[in-house]
Amino acid sequence: MTHPPTHAADGLSRPAALAVVVGVLGASAILGRRNAPDPSHPGIRHWYRRLDKPAYTPPDAAFGAVWPVLETGMAAGGYRLLRQPPDARRNAAVGLWLLNSAMIGGWTEIFFRKRELGASAIASGAMIVTGAGYVAAAARVDRTAAATAVPYVAWLGFATLLAGGIWRRNRAGGA
Repeated sequence: MTHPPTHAADGLSRPAALAVVVGVLGASAILGRRNAPDPSHPGIRHWYRRLDKPAYTPPDAAFGAVWPVLETGMAAGGYRLLRQPPDARRNAAVGLWLLNSAMIGGWTEIFFRKRELGASAIASGAMIVTGAGYVAAAARVDRTAAATAVPYVAWLGFATLLAGGIWRRNRAGGA
């Protein structure tokens, strides 16, 4: 059930909701940039390229194309929720949106910076659970907000298989 806000007293104002979303996206982008396996981080890039990866690993460019789309969808959902009247359901959905947004950046820290392949596979699986929880919580407040996160949860299913595959293939090598 969707309740479009009619004025700022119903939820955050447009500028305030936008500021929160920009802050969340900015924090995620900074953390993601810090851990990117690109030419600006040669140590991370070299380590990542040396990993034994499953045949179904997408090309690096796919990750650079997919994640901004997924995070934009999550941001749009977060914005819609922030504009809704505050109540327990809306606050739970916003909390799960914030948690999932933080977990995206946290995963890059675990995988790329700390090189903890097992922990990153477990964290990816946990993200499926929290992502599905977010979709369910958001659907009680704003179905469109929930729908924007469905691709995120679907991608996490694939990402968890990939992270698990990388972990299994690299356990003995001390990657």
